Amino acid sequence: MAKSNEPIRPVIVKKVYEAPHGGHHGGAWKVAYADFVTAMMAFFLLMWLLGATTEKQRKALADYFSPTLVSSKQDSAGSTSFFGGDSITSVDKYPHRAGQTGTRSMTIPRDATGGPKEASGIGQDRAKFQEARKSILNKLQERKEIRRVAKSLRFTETRDGLRIDMVDEANFSMFISGTDILTPDAIRLLNDVGGTLAELPNGLIVRGHTDAQPTSSRLGVNNWQLSSARAEATRAALARAGITPNRFVRIEGVADREPYVRENPYDPRNRRMSITLGWRTIAE
Repeated sequence: MAKSNEPIRPVIVKKVYEAPHGGHHGGAWKVAYADFVTAMMAFFLLMWLLGATTEKQRKALADYFSPTLVSSKQDSAGSTSFFGGDSITSVDKYPHRAGQTGTRSMTIPRDATGGPKEASGIGQDRAKFQEARKSILNKLQERKEIRRVAKSLRFTETRDGLRIDMVDEANFSMFISGTDILTPDAIRLLNDVGGTLAELPNGLIVRGHTDAQPTSSRLGVNNWQLSSARAEATRAALARAGITPNRFVRIEGVADREPYVRENPYDPRNRRMSITLGWRTIAE
């Protein structure tokens, strides 16, 4: 035989060994993990709903997913709404007194008198306020040196109570110009007013007002500071007249932001002190 010149090719044998951990590189674990994350998301969503809803809404949700309650919901009020359909104007079929049915109702107070108890308490306060007003005016009329100041008082019933405004006039001023120093007439006036108010238990709100005229720069104060300082000076005068400290609810200065004469913020009548005798709700 003739010999071939071609080289002998080597035989290569490739062996593949499957490692024991090879199964972990599949996709089964991803499906399980996705199910776990979905379940956790649903759980936290449930926890959030329980915290963000009221007991009434939770009951409505439970009833919505309860098939056994469908017929009963259709025969009762509010069956057309997701959260039970509660409405103050809906006709209900729930039993009222004496086994009767009726409609829901809502009481809206027409003014600041509120419900029966509140109305009773405010009615008593209103009568006492009228007595206090007469008492203050009578005291001023009995004293000649301060009788002229009576026309500077304004009595107004507000949502907060009876407001007594002490308005600056041409012949009367509560404070020395640009300061928080009470004038002699103002001290006598506050003594009479404080003596009468000391006999009542109602809380007091003292508020200082100024006009829009800016204060002098040499004084180093603005109208906010001046009105607040005057409110504090008035409170101190009322305290000396016999009003106990726990009676004072608020002491505040509002500068020229609440003018008495709105069409003219520079009118001197805007400089005033307001003492509000608050309503007192009687709890029985």
